Amino acid sequence: MTGYLLDTHVVLWANAAPERLGSATTRLLTDPATAISVSAVSIAEMAIKRSIGKLTMSVPIDDLRRQLRADELVLSSAQAQLIEALPMLHRDPFDRLLAAQAKAENLVLVTAHDRLLAYPISTLDART
Repeated sequence: MTGYLLDTHVVLWANAAPERLGSATTRLLTDPATAISVSAVSIAEMAIKRSIGKLTMSVPIDDLRRQLRADELVLSSAQAQLIEALPMLHRDPFDRLLAAQAKAENLVLVTAHDRLLAYPISTLDART
């Protein structure tokens, strides 16, 4: 079975702006048979952005993951080290960590970031 790792903005869109997601992504997210993961990296990114005032949310961060029936993907040192082998297509450390995790765990990264979609990993454009 294919597993999917959601980029941070996909988690946020699923909660607050589902109209930004494409129909294929919406079907994936609503299918109980879909194996979905949200990374601890995304949880940290949201927490940092909330703490500096760049993100406001009406629900606790971890509730977003539970609402999506998503497993938490912890960050291992082996996954983090894969960043070094990724081409420098994107400078955002959170996004690069997600790409490394998707590669390490053989997950499809669901994102709408064109730079992430260009990485040599399995991806799904969240806008489709």
